Amino acid sequence: MLSILDIETAYQNIKEVVVQTPLVFDPILSERFQAHVYLKREDLQVVRSYKIRGAYNKISSLTADERLRGIVCASAGNHAQGVAFACRHLGIRGRIFMPATTPQQKIKQVRMFGKDQVEIILTGDTYDDAYQAAMLDCQANGTVFIHPFDDRTVIAGQGTVGLEVLRDAREKLDYLFVPVGGGGLISGVGSYFKQISPGTRIIGVEPQGAPSMQQALEQGHRVTLSHFEKFVDGAAVATVGALNFELAQEVIDDMVLVPEGKVCTTILQLYNEEAIVAEPAGALSISALDFFADAIRGKNVVCIVSGGNNDITRTEEIKERSMLYEGLKHYFIIRFPQRAGALREFLNEILGPDDEISHFEYTKKNNRENGPALVGIETKSPDDYNALISNMNERGVKYQVINENPDLFNLLI
Repeated sequence: MLSILDIETAYQNIKEVVVQTPLVFDPILSERFQAHVYLKREDLQVVRSYKIRGAYNKISSLTADERLRGIVCASAGNHAQGVAFACRHLGIRGRIFMPATTPQQKIKQVRMFGKDQVEIILTGDTYDDAYQAAMLDCQANGTVFIHPFDDRTVIAGQGTVGLEVLRDAREKLDYLFVPVGGGGLISGVGSYFKQISPGTRIIGVEPQGAPSMQQALEQGHRVTLSHFEKFVDGAAVATVGALNFELAQEVIDDMVLVPEGKVCTTILQLYNEEAIVAEPAGALSISALDFFADAIRGKNVVCIVSGGNNDITRTEEIKERSMLYEGLKHYFIIRFPQRAGALREFLNEILGPDDEISHFEYTKKNNRENGPALVGIETKSPDDYNALISNMNERGVKYQVINENPDLFNLLI
């Protein structure tokens, strides 16, 4: 694992530039889980994520010759912002390759942090396309590639998060929950904790739809996911880093997969209850607490909130995913009799008093006895769903549940 000296040296390199983010006691989560829960607020970092730590530590360590050659990176998110900030602060020219599908909000953030020191190049549709373009640039122009996670100096920079946590902690820490994407954060933070606080259990948290680290640990070697869910974009990678995997095997005590819908519920709770704006990857560690509720009761727990770069245009999708996960929103294909009053009967006799139709698509076909409609219904509790199904069965309503058919759901919703 990385040495304490590696991480302490990184801290000296970056401490005048990055924000030493607070470790704050969270009374709401502490009461909910009957534990002492603390949040390491990397969402309050200068670029609203921890990524600046590794990027700045790496770029500031370049030789004079490497600085003159310039740097490149491939990213569609937080790493790009950290690299852009470092380029501007250190006066180094950089080219940042981003997929053409990157939201304008993220492109503007990178431009704002890098100003005239960086050139943004949009290419391809995926991170892999941008990565390949960056590699070609390195070969053609001799530029230096700044990897988002698979680099010892980058990992040491990320490890300074752990250094700050242990300097600020006033009690022995029993659990540390860390989001996992490529593995840079947990391999750095874990290296420091295992040497300074070996009694702390390190829990890696991945999105359920992108379990690259869990599968790698189970199989004993890195794997490449052929398909993965990209919603938790800051922690969804096809393959974890080689060095990161090597270190992860030494420092991770347990892994947990969190459904994307659960992450969305946590994002909404953090905003509504505590005015914390967390991106999906930033909410991962807190989302995992439910899966360790018994184990952490009465314990001292730290969750790393890794970032707060949440795009406001995703709010409706986040609400939708949360309600689906919590069993509060249901989609059906319902075959209504093509006669006057059929919909009115459904509203009056089938729906419960607290049920609400949130989606309705229907086209009348004159040559048919029954017309299919796509109907979305919101309920106040999962129990209301059971009552709704019972009412439809008792009255002979012909329906198909779309939530239970992923292919049909993705096609229609």
